[in-house]
Amino acid sequence: MRIARFTTDEDPRFGVVGEADGVPVIAVITGDPLYAGIQLTGERIPLDDVRLLAPVLPRSKVVGIGRNYAAHAAELGNEVPEEPLVFLKPNTSVTGPGDPVLYPDFTELLSYEGELAVVIGRICKDVPAEDAAKVIHGYTVANDVTARDRQKTDGQWSRAKGADGFCPLGPWIETDLDVTDLRVTTTLNGEVVQDGRTSDMLNKIPELIAYVSSFMTLLPGDVILTGTPEGVGPMNPGDEVSITVEGIGTLTNKVVSRD
Repeated sequence: MRIARFTTDEDPRFGVVGEADGVPVIAVITGDPLYAGIQLTGERIPLDDVRLLAPVLPRSKVVGIGRNYAAHAAELGNEVPEEPLVFLKPNTSVTGPGDPVLYPDFTELLSYEGELAVVIGRICKDVPAEDAAKVIHGYTVANDVTARDRQKTDGQWSRAKGADGFCPLGPWIETDLDVTDLRVTTTLNGEVVQDGRTSDMLNKIPELIAYVSSFMTLLPGDVILTGTPEGVGPMNPGDEVSITVEGIGTLTNKVVSRD
């Protein structure tokens, strides 16, 4: 099931993405499915008539996992961490499909990182890896936007990865998906720059949930970014970045200068 958050120039609503007579539509649901479940209102809107928003706005946090693909760690000259490398992005970094990524004035090297993202479905702590599926609401696509120069100079990553708009998510949440071996690709202005598979993750999703929940409580709507394959690189004002995760869809954003 694909759950989208959208607007028709009114307050944001949620709906289930599907087809009616061969036309993509959104079947509107009541409230936030994280809390109210799936309750259809009977209203259907053509997908082309809505603007998709970030499918979830974390009420708490986005948890990033660094260097979770060996080839990506190597391309930046880093060692593979012995344990998952965890960082946080504030919920104010979240933006939606089609929204501009503003190039901030504190960096001269803004980078894309295409990733599979996990959306947590219920409050949880100390989750055993074998029970991880019980706390997952679904999966979406993410761009872990990074100010690479500030990542190196700041000593911690809050500014480098946590600025406003540094976490595009979308286009929707897929709730029923085997994510053990999915293709993850990123294109920059139509050219493929990243092409990896989730099977190459060093720490798999159940282990990541177990590890993160061992020291922090996860809340409904929290997002875990699972790391990026090799091929990261700079993006500049005017560039269009599209990230596709097999079985979910494509997240596209354009980089825009603040001037």
